[in-house]
Amino acid sequence: MSAQQLSAERLNGLLSRMLLIRNFELTVGDIFSTGKLPGFIHLSVGEEAVPVGVCANLRDDDYITSTHRGHGHCIAKGVEVNAMMAELYGKETGTSRGKGGSMHIFDFSIGMLGANGIVAGGAPLAVGAGLSAKYRKTDQVTVCFFGDAAANQGALHESMNIASLWKLPVIFVCENNQFGQFTRHELDSSVPDVSVRAAAYNMPGVKVDGMDVLAVYEKVGEAVRDARAGKGPALIEAKTYRFRGHFEGDQQVYRTQSEVDEWRKKDPILKLKGMMVERGLLSEVEFTRMENAAKARVSDAVRFAEESPAPAPAEYLEDVYVSYG
Repeated sequence: MSAQQLSAERLNGLLSRMLLIRNFELTVGDIFSTGKLPGFIHLSVGEEAVPVGVCANLRDDDYITSTHRGHGHCIAKGVEVNAMMAELYGKETGTSRGKGGSMHIFDFSIGMLGANGIVAGGAPLAVGAGLSAKYRKTDQVTVCFFGDAAANQGALHESMNIASLWKLPVIFVCENNQFGQFTRHELDSSVPDVSVRAAAYNMPGVKVDGMDVLAVYEKVGEAVRDARAGKGPALIEAKTYRFRGHFEGDQQVYRTQSEVDEWRKKDPILKLKGMMVERGLLSEVEFTRMENAAKARVSDAVRFAEESPAPAPAEYLEDVYVSYG
């Protein structure tokens, strides 16, 4: 189904999910600034269209692998925000029982194979999941989210090569937010578009507006259908932008406020809202109600996390392992 054929109900679902991600991220940023949360936080404010547009094509039994900036991926795939927030607080009720933090959220029950603090670390995992689906003769697909900086990592290229060689049902989605940490994409990449690298691995390569959830939905939908049909992997590059710094506390000396302001005019939430209002599918009152519902759900998650217990001292070493190379 093309994006233009989506029902008002489906469009409302996309908008609601983007609003939930946005409000979760903004709330986490506010809480982190008070010193209540341990560890590092990388927010995806501005990038909501990519995970929502991608995951709207997936089933619960499909898989995704994520990155250090993975909150949006988790919420888009359906991870409960209560458990996510508790994990950020380091609480027993978190997805990793409070021991993983922001970069190690997962939920195997809905195919979320984990956020990952290692750049391009999700790519080999995605290939493994794709191989599993092919071996078991299911029509499950796996989406590997990665950033533009990961596009220069060997693990990603090895993964794309073997996925193509074995025609695995893996879709590689590059969230090109223009910066690898503090370095502009054009300063660390030999090509302006990551998508052209797909040709080296004999797979389709597509560039899409990552600030347009409907464009993402449509292009990823085509790749998902092909993967389910046994046609192998694809590479999709979504051009997007993060409105916040690389991490919370980043001074952002590498870009100007005017640049950020220009990208804010492309806000994916406002873009979808505007289209729906124009088509008579949404009113300002309904949008406000939707936004308030997202805020209330996140507030409930904060309350749940703050009232949850910390892991007991006797359990500090459980679920924790060290790998020696």
